[in-house]
Amino acid sequence: MRYLHTMVRVSDLDASLDFYVGKLGLVEVRRMENEKGRFTLVFLATPDDAKRIRAEASTELAAESPVIELTYNWDEKGYAGGRNFGHLAYRVGDIYAVCQKLMDGGVTINRPPRDGHMAFIRSPDGISIELLQEGTLPPKEPWASMPNTGSW
Repeated sequence: MRYLHTMVRVSDLDASLDFYVGKLGLVEVRRMENEKGRFTLVFLATPDDAKRIRAEASTELAAESPVIELTYNWDEKGYAGGRNFGHLAYRVGDIYAVCQKLMDGGVTINRPPRDGHMAFIRSPDGISIELLQEGTLPPKEPWASMPNTGSW
């Protein structure tokens, strides 16, 4: 398992970048804008981690960890109840085996890995945790037809 990122939703991207980059000293290592989904993702790292990420630019590990992901939802008017904290993310070697082990241990798989790539679970305190498959596995049952449970 490899730690990937922590996601935080922001209500003002410019003010957030001023804080995280301008004041705290983090470095932007990647940005994704999704017009259809109406959101922007900005990945930030410490200067030392940014150098390592750039050195690994030709590998699958580039721009992955450890970073903070700022998620700016264009139409959001404010977050209540702590919804600005998103999730922790970990890359795993076999998402099906990890999810089965978690289920066997009594953990609810909130968003099953139907696509062979991504799943979500929650900690006992309700913290959302994203599991991402290293590469992608072909869809497989019972995961492919398993519905979501609760929120993730």
